[in-house]
Amino acid sequence: MGILFTKLWRLFNHQEHKVIIVGLDNAGKTTILYQFSMNEVVHTSPTIGSNVEEIVVNNTHFLMWDIGGQESLRSSWNTYYTNTEFVIVVVDSTDRERISVTKEELYRMLAHEDLRKAGLLIFANKQDVKGCMSVAEISQSLQLTAVKDHQWHIQACCALTGEG
Repeated sequence: MGILFTKLWRLFNHQEHKVIIVGLDNAGKTTILYQFSMNEVVHTSPTIGSNVEEIVVNNTHFLMWDIGGQESLRSSWNTYYTNTEFVIVVVDSTDRERISVTKEELYRMLAHEDLRKAGLLIFANKQDVKGCMSVAEISQSLQLTAVKDHQWHIQACCALTGEG
C-alpha cells in the first residue's frame, strides 16, 4: 500500500519538463544555462554536442539541454526534439549579419512534428552591448507575429549579469 501511494504521489506531484536551448554559435546559450543552474557566470568554450543540467524550481524539474550552435551541428538539433516541452532560442542581439540565419533555423525547428506543442522563449541576449538590436527589431526580423501555432515570448537579457 505504501509503495503504491508513493508511486501515485510521484506521478501527480513530481513534474519533469524537457527544455532545449538552441541558437547560433556564440549567442550565449551555455552562459544562460549556467546562469540558470548556478546563478553565476562560468567561463565557457564552444559547445560540441550538448550540455545538460537539471534545474529544480518548487518541486518542478527542468531537464535543460544546451545544444551546440555551430553550423555543422545544427542539422543534428532534431535528434533532441523528442518529448521537448519548451524551446529557448538564444539570439545574439549584436549579430545583425546572421539574424536571417537564426530566423531560418527557428522556422525549420517550429515546423518539426516533435515540437508542435512546445512553448517558445526567445532570449535577446547581450542587451548590455551598445548598438545591439532591440527586442522589437529582433521580433520584427524573426517575424514572430507570424508564429501562430506556438505560445511564444521574447525577453531582453544579459547572460553575464543575469538581467532579464
